[in-house]
Amino acid sequence: MPQFLDHADPDFETRFTALLTAKREDSPDVDATVADIIADVRARGDAAVIALTQKFDRITLTPDTLRISADEVAQAIEEVSAEDRAALELAADRIRAYHARQMPEDAQWTDAAGATLGWRWTPVSAAGLYVPGGLASYPSSVLMNAIPAKVAGVGRLAITVPTPDGVINPLVLLAAQLAGVDEIYRIGGAQAVAALAYGTDTIAPVDKITGPGNAFVAAAKRRVFGKVGIDMIAGPSEILVIADGDNDPDWIALDLLSQAEHDESAQSLLITTDADFGRAVADAVNTRLETLERRAIAGASWRDFGAILTVPDLDTAVALSDRIAPEHLELCVADPVALSDKITHAGAIFLGQWTPEAIGDYIGGPNHVLPTARSARFSSGLSVMDFVKRTTLAQMTPDALRAIGPGAARLAASESLEAHGLSVTARLRKLNG
Repeated sequence: MPQFLDHADPDFETRFTALLTAKREDSPDVDATVADIIADVRARGDAAVIALTQKFDRITLTPDTLRISADEVAQAIEEVSAEDRAALELAADRIRAYHARQMPEDAQWTDAAGATLGWRWTPVSAAGLYVPGGLASYPSSVLMNAIPAKVAGVGRLAITVPTPDGVINPLVLLAAQLAGVDEIYRIGGAQAVAALAYGTDTIAPVDKITGPGNAFVAAAKRRVFGKVGIDMIAGPSEILVIADGDNDPDWIALDLLSQAEHDESAQSLLITTDADFGRAVADAVNTRLETLERRAIAGASWRDFGAILTVPDLDTAVALSDRIAPEHLELCVADPVALSDKITHAGAIFLGQWTPEAIGDYIGGPNHVLPTARSARFSSGLSVMDFVKRTTLAQMTPDALRAIGPGAARLAASESLEAHGLSVTARLRKLNG
């Protein structure tokens, strides 16, 4: 059974704080192993990647077969049904249209001193996308990671996807094709992250790595950060639903289970102003768990980390939500737009009872790669902005240098950086005769 918390109870704050700080992720100490894998790939390149792929995925590769060929892609995607293709194409179109609106604009102006200032945005030259394989093989994640990169103008996009026992997911390859991926490699794990970061004879290095993965992949991303950029270190999935009593308990139960079925460490929370409704949702969850295909996973998540919180009003719900800073936030209330205006911290907000979070996972348009573990307090979901960088521009005229140069020289002197100051005053002497 999930926890039931009532805001009116004297121990509510203690229990709520414990809920916020509960350790949900089984984080084995894999860093030493990952460090060895990265060092091996840096030292032996393709040979290390091939050996590790043989060990973990049980397939024998050569440098020539690390990359999935265009013919293999074409052959695999012929297996995709027309219905699945249409759904992926619709998702790709919607994701592309949404992210195209995120592209930032260059700017330039001349200020009162006569200096011309501004900035310009340029894409990273190459990006690598890690795609999980095996049971956790998600074509939707390919679209969500690759399309923003291509919209941003990334010139080269490579993906790595493990193919245990040589099995390739045709939907992943079709998603890669629809997103404009340039290269696909049949490797995974920390060795794939190392290959993308440092390069091998066959795999050229990239500038940024994005995409989800297991504890080994997460540890590898932490270790290569600085050599390359990364998107984030994502934890288990989470959803918070704020709902009043005017909802179908079964709908809310399914929304909670949509995240619980991801992972035994996922967390599903309901905040409601109606205690009877909260109990009805709990009953509906139990009923659904009797037949859900992934009931073992979802049941463990709901039992160990689920909670239903009863509050006196929606303002209290908002205050608690901002403390949780959820990855996904559903607002199933009479006026969800007005309530959303009061929310400060959330990865993604889904407005109203007709907007289940699952729409955001696949086809809504906004990105489903979102901050977890309360990191929505200070970070955002994946976007075009993750694949561009800003370069500032400045141009002084003689008059502009006369106007502001003495200030620069003064500050340089205050910091005992003589050459800094001289680089300005030498020009000022020339201007002043």
